[in-house]
Amino acid sequence: MTTATASDPAPFRFFGLTVTRTRRLGPTMLRITFGGPGLDGFAAGGRDQSLSLFLPHPGQPEPLVPVDGNGEWFAAWRALPEDERAVLRSYTVRAQRRAADGSNEIDIDFALHEDGGPACRWASAAAPGQFIKAIGPAVEDNTAVRFRPPQDTDWVLIWADETALPAASAALEWLPAGTRALVWLEVHHAEDRQVIDTAARATVNWLVRDENAPSAVDAVRAAELPSGTPYVWIAGESSEVRALRRHLVHERGFDRKRVTFVGYWRRGLSEEQLRAEVAAEDA
Repeated sequence: MTTATASDPAPFRFFGLTVTRTRRLGPTMLRITFGGPGLDGFAAGGRDQSLSLFLPHPGQPEPLVPVDGNGEWFAAWRALPEDERAVLRSYTVRAQRRAADGSNEIDIDFALHEDGGPACRWASAAAPGQFIKAIGPAVEDNTAVRFRPPQDTDWVLIWADETALPAASAALEWLPAGTRALVWLEVHHAEDRQVIDTAARATVNWLVRDENAPSAVDAVRAAELPSGTPYVWIAGESSEVRALRRHLVHERGFDRKRVTFVGYWRRGLSEEQLRAEVAAEDA
């Protein structure tokens, strides 16, 4: 057993992120690159590495977060007026780059919608020099990386909608060369499809809603899946994720322990409402 010492870095801590540039990836997808000295010590574990972003409200120069070194920030944040405290949202680190001079950059991809909430509005207006805060990893092997195929995995199945597209793409790029992967990626517009640089033997099926693509369950149900021991990672809208998991476990007979499923959002609920619901269920 490994015992933590005072010199061990905390798995997660606060970081300061400064916008360095933005780039449209498609009608729905926007990539924002962050840098600055506030990123020193940031250590993403790749794949579906998540972090919590704190975004300012319109008119605020930076997000209002009561940072507490003892980790008691959440109660203090919740006690602030809702229209003043920072907007809290979870996102994926699409990529991290470390330069020879020690500087750090990370990319975060935002899925934008016309009726999107405060995170969509902030991202749409983001410009170089703007500052936000985040709770992110200080060690690469951390619990916010969920994509973990067991060693005996013969092939991988992935489904993601556009909110989980950055995580799915990063996971595909991480897979060892030659790994068999069957992938379904759901996006709103055909122009939101992306080139994914992977050494895996991946068959990528794009489900474009504008083109009347089938649901996740219907698309996977119609597929002939390989034999052997699978590993499954599915993420996106919660009801779609649950339905696909039921199909794989109950209809296909997959071992539920080999299915990683994550509801990134739920139709009709804000992230605050979803967090409150999850907390109530845990309680």
